[in-house]
Amino acid sequence: MKKTFELSHPKIKYPRLVESAKHDVKKYLKRERNKKLPAGADYWDFDCKFGLTEDTAEPVAVSDINGRISEIEAQQLTSFYVEIIAKPGHRSFVERDEYDQD
Repeated sequence: MKKTFELSHPKIKYPRLVESAKHDVKKYLKRERNKKLPAGADYWDFDCKFGLTEDTAEPVAVSDINGRISEIEAQQLTSFYVEIIAKPGHRSFVERDEYDQD
C-alpha cells in the first residue's frame, strides 16, 4: 500500500475522514496477514514509512502508524502519506544453556 490520504472533503467531516484512514490501514494489514505464507517463512513482516508527503516519509514501526495518524489529527493537517510493504519474516532463535539461568 502506497497511499496519500486526503483529509478534506466538502461533505464529510474531518474526524470521520481520519477514522476512515485508520480503518483502511488496519484493513490492509489484516488482509496481508491472512495471505498464505511462502515456504520457510514464519510470519508476515512489514516495512512502513509515514510522512506528510512521499518525499518526506521516514521509516516507522507498524505499531506507530495509528499514533502518527492521531498526531496528524491533533495538528489538523489536510493530508499524509503511508507506505506499507509486506514481506515474509523469519524468527531467529537464541539457544540458552539450561544451567546458565541465575
